[in-house]
Amino acid sequence: MIFKQQWEGIRVGEDKPFPVTVPGDIQADYAEANNFGDVNYGENWAKFKALEDDTWLYRTHVVCERRDGERVYFVTDGIEYEYEVFMNGKKLLYHEGMFSHVECDITDELKAGDLLEIKIFPHPKRAGAHEDRQQADQCCKPAVGYEWDWHPRLLVSGLWEETYIETRNADSITDVEVFYTLDDDLKGAVLRFDIACRGEVEIELMDPDGSLLYHGKEREIRLENVKLWWCNGQGAPNLYRWCVKSASDIKCGRVGLRRVKLVMNGGAWAKPDDFPKTRSTPPITIELNGRAIFAKGSNWVTPDIFTGRVTRADYDALIHPAKEANMNIFRCWGGANIDKEAFFDLCDEYGIMVWQEFPLACNNYIGTPHYLKVLEQEGIAIIRRLRHHACHVIWCGGNELFNNWSRMTDQSHALRLLNKLTYEYDFAKPYIPTSPVMGMMHGHYHFYEISTNRYVFERFNAAQGTAYTEFGVPSVASLEQLKKAIPEDELYNPGPQGSWKSHMAFGAWAKESWFCREILDSIFGKQETLEDYIEVSNWAQCIGYKHIFEEARRQKPACSMAINWCYNEPWINAAGNNLLAYPAVKKPSYYAVKDALRPTLPSARMDTFAYNGGSTFTAELWMLNDSTEAVSATVSAYLIVDGKKQHIMDWQTGEVAANTNKRGHKLQVQLPDTATQQFILRLESEQGTSEYPLLLRGKGKLVETRQMNV
Repeated sequence: MIFKQQWEGIRVGEDKPFPVTVPGDIQADYAEANNFGDVNYGENWAKFKALEDDTWLYRTHVVCERRDGERVYFVTDGIEYEYEVFMNGKKLLYHEGMFSHVECDITDELKAGDLLEIKIFPHPKRAGAHEDRQQADQCCKPAVGYEWDWHPRLLVSGLWEETYIETRNADSITDVEVFYTLDDDLKGAVLRFDIACRGEVEIELMDPDGSLLYHGKEREIRLENVKLWWCNGQGAPNLYRWCVKSASDIKCGRVGLRRVKLVMNGGAWAKPDDFPKTRSTPPITIELNGRAIFAKGSNWVTPDIFTGRVTRADYDALIHPAKEANMNIFRCWGGANIDKEAFFDLCDEYGIMVWQEFPLACNNYIGTPHYLKVLEQEGIAIIRRLRHHACHVIWCGGNELFNNWSRMTDQSHALRLLNKLTYEYDFAKPYIPTSPVMGMMHGHYHFYEISTNRYVFERFNAAQGTAYTEFGVPSVASLEQLKKAIPEDELYNPGPQGSWKSHMAFGAWAKESWFCREILDSIFGKQETLEDYIEVSNWAQCIGYKHIFEEARRQKPACSMAINWCYNEPWINAAGNNLLAYPAVKKPSYYAVKDALRPTLPSARMDTFAYNGGSTFTAELWMLNDSTEAVSATVSAYLIVDGKKQHIMDWQTGEVAANTNKRGHKLQVQLPDTATQQFILRLESEQGTSEYPLLLRGKGKLVETRQMNV
């Protein structure tokens, strides 16, 4: 039986207890007790800097009911990051690492008024490292808290996962894991139950619709006519439910049956096409249940600065919109946390595949004996926790480890170790050492490059990536969001200072990132108000993301992935590349991406974004089909200028086979010379409508100007 405890926290040196929440983060609890204010507002985040090198205590007087013959255990699913556990002043254990399940038999230490204490050491910081992510290059603590271009420098620790007291007897079930082997034809399977229990157990197995398939004591079960787990858009995410029961305990869970591989992209074996011949571009096409899948989704990052307080409801508010947006994959970026079980449970349910990276990002993780020891321990814990989830399809060593700012290689011991661990503990699952590897692409992250006069249209039309696993187009946050983060006296004076800089609108990556004022002015003309910048930046983000996603799909099968940077954010940024604003607010770009990721849609390939009045506009028509059925349609193209709709042409697509695309006619039309600064290409078909709002450089202004307070 599990007994939750009533904990209190202490900042060592102050000896003044304060209430804490478990699971949670002790810095957040301390801030609440000491009136730090909303971390999202102004520069309140900076108050946490003074807490970085502190030691913390959690303590409780143990409360539990123990029956004859039962043993009592201290159990935690995760404590961040380095800690010791004491009972009545006696040290019971020391541990480094936040992803390992840790337990300790405390039965023999129990007495009246038992005081249980957990001492958490200061955050790890490698001596001599810069005050940035480099401080995390010899630990398994996520690097994001040391500051990123969308996350402030704010380090947290504490009982971030469930931590409790548990009583056990001979019939207690301490662990259940279900393994399976699918027949070659994917029609039958053998399930094997690995159960940790000293007593006798019975197993119940229900099919995805809830019907009982098996009840008995055999730990191997043969299934016929299995219902496979499919990702979103390719079929139902079928999950079988099981329960294991002993005389006094029960454990239940789910298992999805599927086969996943990484296979070569279309045409990859033909490259390199000249001597000296070396290896071909490595495989990155996901094959699910024998079917090649175009992976379309987003990069998932830490959903909250205070990771311990994230709940299933918080996850659901973020993940369900991804399903509704026709996404089928999240890349869980290596600089962030390994999410709680609820994240993976929901991805199982919604059919969202998960590419999971280990906690390595943009550093050279030198393989010292101590680091490798902790990495092995934490790596095994991560693999064993996630491997049974149907949604989980790829292991990855980490983010951007082969780049010149990281300088790791295939020979780096940390990556060789992770390859070994995934092979030993999750043999059938694909593993890649980092993203990107040869053939894949990260970038670009601006809508327009002034120095080359290129929009994302030109850049991606010319690209030849096997997978676009990061690309971004930023926008300024909505006025409603900005008012929650930027004090009133700063709000209408955006610039590289104060709260605007703290909330990543300026200087986050480059001088103008992510507000990109210089870029926006060069495209649309000098904007006069904050509202103007919000409007034009969201226009750019919407059409930019729509074009990139559709262009990546047009490049199938040579390209097999489009995963933008990024999906969510952990606090309110004043500008950024995300589709959902904190905590789960859909930006206009969310709807543009949702439109671009429909299973079937008419699509247009344009040469660029900006056109001069009187020039000839051309576009190539396509029908994109990621569905499991063939389609055919009549695509009608229209030009909309000043509210007037002009029919240009019709295209009879003929049959477009399942999971294929078809290129059609090329349209040409002369653009009017008008005062408006926007024209729309509209495609109508039985598969729905697609609209492309483009820039027409004429005699007028895009928006009515209003004076900004400067």
